[in-house]
Amino acid sequence: MTDMRYVTVAALTKYIKRKFEVDPHLQDLWIKGEISNFTYHSRGHMYFTLKDEQARIQAVMFAGYNRQLTFKPENGMTVLVRGEISVYEPSGTYQVYVKEMQPDGIGALYLAYEQLKKKLEQEGLFAKEHKKPIPKFPQHIGVVTSPTGAAIRDILTTIRRRYPLAKVILFPTLVQGEQAPLSIVQSIQKANDIGYIDVLIVGRGGGSIEELWAFNEEIVARAIFASRVPIISAVGHETDYTIADFVADLRAPTPTGAAELAVPHVADLLSRVSDQQARLIRAMKERMNMEQKRLQSLRSSYAFRYPKRLYEQKEQQLDMLVDRLQRQMNDMLKQQKNKLQQLQLTLLPHHPQSRIEKATDRVRTLEQTIVRNMSDVIKQKKWSLATTMAKLDALSPLKIMERGYSLAYDEQNKLIKTVTQLETGARVHIRFQDGRAHCIVSDIEEENV
Repeated sequence: MTDMRYVTVAALTKYIKRKFEVDPHLQDLWIKGEISNFTYHSRGHMYFTLKDEQARIQAVMFAGYNRQLTFKPENGMTVLVRGEISVYEPSGTYQVYVKEMQPDGIGALYLAYEQLKKKLEQEGLFAKEHKKPIPKFPQHIGVVTSPTGAAIRDILTTIRRRYPLAKVILFPTLVQGEQAPLSIVQSIQKANDIGYIDVLIVGRGGGSIEELWAFNEEIVARAIFASRVPIISAVGHETDYTIADFVADLRAPTPTGAAELAVPHVADLLSRVSDQQARLIRAMKERMNMEQKRLQSLRSSYAFRYPKRLYEQKEQQLDMLVDRLQRQMNDMLKQQKNKLQQLQLTLLPHHPQSRIEKATDRVRTLEQTIVRNMSDVIKQKKWSLATTMAKLDALSPLKIMERGYSLAYDEQNKLIKTVTQLETGARVHIRFQDGRAHCIVSDIEEENV
């Protein structure tokens, strides 16, 4: 047994791990499988199992790699992953360290589009109550698009043809490529910072889903939602729908359509003005005819034909009204005087002087009653005191002594009631009516009572 050679578990695990790491076929390979047991760690790492019908392997995708994902992995999803195979030493298990992941079948961009659309919709970014109204007569129109594309030419041509009064401010923007999302966001922010933009058109011409993808990025959607300026989205053709279309305050099928929605047509405005002018002229004619009839009626009235007679009638009516007013005033004064006299008669019995006199008589009567009652009480108490004093005098021990009795006390000045309290030779104090005597007991005799 002492000659047996052995290795530790840690050493064996390290050896196996090195074998994996030196195999070039295991250091950069693509694996297809179904995700199960997916866990998104609080630190940002993803842990899951890749499986097919016959086998499974543990997988981990660290946060530094999964931040680049354009979709959210889920259980049951079939994916293509690129990574390396190695051994996790603490448990001795081999696993794939994923560096890249793509969904298999439906395409990464479409899946990312659907996932972001669902997320933003749940947050309320598509809700109608957040949509801002597009101004009817904008003075300054901002356009966020490429300065060299067909979209800006279509927008400018349409606005100049329909509403040449509006001024167009172009915000040159990248609308394709990796830098496009940030460029779109910055242009939207610039348009908001200017302060006088009435409406903003954000978009570009048609293209593939990859070319339009900048308008499906989350930062672009949130910038559109946060914009204080109303935004009309105009991305691609009529059949192209991007995330920006759902978030924007108004969606146009094409850049030309966005320009048409942003401004009214001069011809329509002129037609409306002509209609309003005709209605105004017609209303004015009708009002003039009505006022002319009214004037004619007034001219033919009695007041215009006989103004002096009308004045005299009004004078007479005024005299009658003045007389009526005078009579009503006199009647009202009489009523108020009568009411005042009644109130005085009612208040007289309740005058304070009368009440004071009544209260004084009552106080005087109460004082006499109190004096009389106090005298009776004093007499009663004196009689009760005399009776009690007589009783106390009759019960006093001194009265008993006057009849020949005396009281005997021992040396502790305690009353002696029986001979059993005495001993021969004890000192006794005897109290008489008029003094004391101090004696010594020489003999004790008991008597049966």
